[in-house]
Amino acid sequence: MTIDLTSFPQGGIAVVAGATGGIGSALARQIEASGRFERVERLARSLTPGFDIEDEESIAAAARRIGAMGALRLFIDATGLLSDAQMQPEKALRQIDPAAMERSFRVNAIGPALMIKHFAPLFPREGKSVLATLSAKVGSIGDNRLGGWISYRASKAALNQIVRTASIELARRQPDLVLLALHPGTVDTGLSRPFARAGLTVRTPDEAAGRLLSVIDGTGREDSGAFLSHDGERLPW
Repeated sequence: MTIDLTSFPQGGIAVVAGATGGIGSALARQIEASGRFERVERLARSLTPGFDIEDEESIAAAARRIGAMGALRLFIDATGLLSDAQMQPEKALRQIDPAAMERSFRVNAIGPALMIKHFAPLFPREGKSVLATLSAKVGSIGDNRLGGWISYRASKAALNQIVRTASIELARRQPDLVLLALHPGTVDTGLSRPFARAGLTVRTPDEAAGRLLSVIDGTGREDSGAFLSHDGERLPW
């Protein structure tokens, strides 16, 4: 699936953070295949130079390096943390662990906030540009019917508020910049795979990336600050 991204001006720089993950690597490949951008930069902890979203100076250094390359037109944050060897999503209040909750917020909310802080100034004032971050439908307060996953839900809800608030400020000086919080659906990646339920639609990273890029391509300045699903549906806060 190739998305042409024709809503963007030809040229400029595209960046994918978390570019070695399942969705991130698929996004970078498809953005490159579109031929729309002069250059596609991949950021990840394991790449050189390293990119650590828990370290503000690492984020700032990446922004300085990319800012010297030309006009930034597309930035997609495909980072995120649900579980790892040290932490699992809570099923009950008694399982809340302060250190695990703090880490969820560092990766899922504070890191993206710092990326917006340092990369937003690189976007031009005129011509469509997009700064998108991968959120999650479970971060919707209005849609929460099941409970559980307290740290992950709360950190993604915080991320949605960060995107919404930043969009209001940035619209004053960069009116053509579109900020988006995007729900990718359930994707066959290391993040979602352990928690996929029987009967749930699970997409490949390439399918998910194509759907997300199609949504991004169809947005305009009036959509800035929106929380959108992979099918373009507006999700409740």
